[in-house]
Amino acid sequence: MTRPVPAQGAGPEEAHERVNRRWAEILQETRVAQTGVQILFGFLLSVAFTPRFRDLGAFDTSVYVVTVILGAAATGALIAPVSLHRLLTGQQMKDDLVKVAGRLMVTGLVLLALTISCTVLLILHVVLPDLLAELLAGGVLLWFALCWYALPAWLKKRSARRHQKTA
Repeated sequence: MTRPVPAQGAGPEEAHERVNRRWAEILQETRVAQTGVQILFGFLLSVAFTPRFRDLGAFDTSVYVVTVILGAAATGALIAPVSLHRLLTGQQMKDDLVKVAGRLMVTGLVLLALTISCTVLLILHVVLPDLLAELLAGGVLLWFALCWYALPAWLKKRSARRHQKTA
């Protein structure tokens, strides 16, 4: 069970205050993630209209197609909380919205990490030997996995151990 987060100088956070705070945090996080994914997606869409695109081999073309699909999926997942908010405001569903939006954000971040890694692969594959490009793109994906998922999981586990000791 999670503990209420007390406001500075106040008592424990009420359930409705907590869900409102979490919803506001999700919308702010969405704003940050949307900007990055939209810029990246716009760049990806423009690549097909460059003169060098026709010179890409089958591998690079396949990576490009996968990357565009991943970018579109990331864009959809990261913008979905805004749509949910707009379409379901006033329906007394904020708890559900927070849960679903949180899952969509995590899904969107996974898709964004994959999109960025594939973009790196596509770009590096043009300028570096195949294996080096693939290793560097894999390194980028690993970095995202460490920063975005492993580190939060480790911090959560460490925090849980601290709370067990004090309880």
